[in-house]
Amino acid sequence: MTEQPMDWQELTNLTRGRPFVVERVRLTDGGIAIEGEFELPKLAQLTVEDQVFVTAFVRCHGSIKQMEQIFGVSYPTIKSRLNRITQMLDFVENDPAPSRADIIDRLRRGEITAQQALSEMEALT
Repeated sequence: MTEQPMDWQELTNLTRGRPFVVERVRLTDGGIAIEGEFELPKLAQLTVEDQVFVTAFVRCHGSIKQMEQIFGVSYPTIKSRLNRITQMLDFVENDPAPSRADIIDRLRRGEITAQQALSEMEALT
């Protein structure tokens, strides 16, 4: 008899918002297991209710008017909850600064001058 995987909501409810670390990850299609300390992404650390709220917000394409209808609450209530959730999430940089190796590679390929490379390197520190 095989053991059924635990539902994410079950895990979230069990932890009750307390911090925890995942120590083992097993890939389902290859029998590979990885052990160590893995922190869950911030979205996965939200309460079940907040995860449902964020999912609804994304499915509504960010329409607060639709969110008001779905949850039956006012605009200020939606905004307040969004602000609270936003404070719990780290901002993900879409266009991260290049690494030193990237700058050197671009210099080698002749895409930038030595002066541009130096300026970009200085900006990293």
